[in-house]
Amino acid sequence: MHQSHSDLADIIARFHIEGRLVALKQTNEGHINDTFFSTFDEQGTVRRYTHQRINHFVFKNPPQVMENIHLVTSHIQAKLAQTYDDYSKRCLVIVPTKDEGLFHRDEAGNFWRTYRYIDGVKTIPRVENVNQAYLLGKAVGTFQTQLADFDGSRLHQTIADFHDMRVRYDQLKEALTLDRFNRAKDVRPELEYLDQNRKRGYVLIDGFKSGQLPVRVTHNDTKISNVLFSEDGLEALCIIDLDTVMPGTILFDSGDMIRTATTTAVEDEKDVSLVHCNKAFHDALLEGYFSYAGFLTHEERELVVESGRNITQIMAVRFLTDYLGGDAYYHTEYEEHNLIRARNQIALMRDMDRLFG
Repeated sequence: MHQSHSDLADIIARFHIEGRLVALKQTNEGHINDTFFSTFDEQGTVRRYTHQRINHFVFKNPPQVMENIHLVTSHIQAKLAQTYDDYSKRCLVIVPTKDEGLFHRDEAGNFWRTYRYIDGVKTIPRVENVNQAYLLGKAVGTFQTQLADFDGSRLHQTIADFHDMRVRYDQLKEALTLDRFNRAKDVRPELEYLDQNRKRGYVLIDGFKSGQLPVRVTHNDTKISNVLFSEDGLEALCIIDLDTVMPGTILFDSGDMIRTATTTAVEDEKDVSLVHCNKAFHDALLEGYFSYAGFLTHEERELVVESGRNITQIMAVRFLTDYLGGDAYYHTEYEEHNLIRARNQIALMRDMDRLFG
């Protein structure tokens, strides 16, 4: 969405930022929120900030999103302050508005937030070696450990039923029954496989709802591109993109970490013979993770490997549901794009079974 320089400068002026605005630019990074970077001169010291217009079509209640982020980052910062004099590279820092709010709402009804910009870091799009896999596991384990004593039930559920396998299968059944686009005839093998694995797929959500798996803080998007690394790539510093922070089982995050870090192919690779689970990456990932996630209960620890398969399964269900429903949710570039994605996830599940049973 286009935003004039003067309008944006006026919005930024609502936040508690000292100094003089000297530069402002938009970035095309990210697919959900509109993001802008500003540079300020504060008596000769250059400071940078990140400003975002929150997509309130995706996140229906931006104030709740911001309250979740504030609670989680405040808790982490209190922990970091015990070790680091300057933790600004290790946790997102919200810049409040001048009236001490977490966001500004403009005249058009858009919600805006500001973070301190984190300089001197880099992101890694995909895991390329075992060391990166280890560092990702360490980063997720560290993030979870920092929040292990935080009551996850205090957080808002900003996206309902996000990782509820039972709900996702109900949605698949509905899309299949309606078959509005006459696509069911093309997906019989995929439907049969997912139906065969339905009961196994309920293990995480049933364990969570029964209380066997405790309520914790979940990030819900633990891919490596959401980790900021030192410029030399030797240290994972900070986990970002906290919009989907919610209450849930910690296994949602271990599962997504495994799913995204260990696959040998991109998510829409058409040749599923190229889709495998990289065991070396898997082993390094869990070595890093278990080294730092010492808070896990016995029940949680026993399900970590299964969680990777589980979240892969829920993504297969979601992609296939969207394909049957006419590609309403995920952006597609061709007619079978979501079907290819579903087949890709199923291939990854099969290889996980080959390796881990």
